[in-house]
Amino acid sequence: WGMLSATLTMLLTLFSLAAGKHKDFYAFKVVNSRGKLVSLEKYRGSVSLVVNVASECGFTEEHYKGLQKLQRDFGPYHFNVLAFPCNQFGQQEPGSDKEIDSFVRRVYSASFPIFSKIAVVGTGANNVYKYLVESSGKEPNWNFWKYLIDVDGKVVDAWGPKISVEELRPKVADMVRQIILKKKEEL
Repeated sequence: WGMLSATLTMLLTLFSLAAGKHKDFYAFKVVNSRGKLVSLEKYRGSVSLVVNVASECGFTEEHYKGLQKLQRDFGPYHFNVLAFPCNQFGQQEPGSDKEIDSFVRRVYSASFPIFSKIAVVGTGANNVYKYLVESSGKEPNWNFWKYLIDVDGKVVDAWGPKISVEELRPKVADMVRQIILKKKEEL
């Protein structure tokens, strides 16, 4: 019995270590475009579409219009686009956080959160993106990679810039519908 007990204790310890190692997306803190530290915990319970954005890319116009339409149609209670400016691909996001924020809100009427400019790949990659890449097995190789996050902070899937925001609409709509149905059942 002592041997079995020791084995069970060891397995439970290993399991708790493994479980603790992989935080979920909403466990991270990031800096927003105004320089304020924000806990992503505030988005837990809703669906998030995390996107590495750029202001001067060939995909900018189509993506920002699509992202804002999605935000307008499904946000902000059950869904949010979370935009992370990145200058790593073709130097297409050269501006300051303030300039990027101003541009996106003025030109595309963006109402979704925009965070501080970060690296999404390489040794200097932000921990949020390290988590997204590790969880999905998909690493951005250009601007406008999209990671869909569920209510518990788990990565559902990821798509490159050639997949339009509109193509993701049915999947987002279905996930938002599930949240609403679950909340109705709880009433």
